[in-house]
Amino acid sequence: MVISNRPELTHLEVGDSLKILQINALAGTEMPLHHSTKEAVIVVQEGEAFLNAEGKEYFLEKGSTLLIPANMEHSLKILENFKAVAIMAKDSTIHFNI
Repeated sequence: MVISNRPELTHLEVGDSLKILQINALAGTEMPLHHSTKEAVIVVQEGEAFLNAEGKEYFLEKGSTLLIPANMEHSLKILENFKAVAIMAKDSTIHFNI
């Protein structure tokens, strides 16, 4: 069964210019299309997922890093329980398309 919902996002740190968000999602979750208003760095801590963006599919697993440009629409399909951090500008916001 596929569950379609938003990931759990928690602010870990907020500095003068950057913030760090914890991202958690369960296996089988499909995170809807979304984008950040500023570029973001994703560092995968646990699990596996496919990130789809601009017609390309990226496999993410523990230890993977990915730089996502500002305003790039992307979605995630979680294969195994997923945990990652997103590092982005303090004034960046995430917008979901649903």
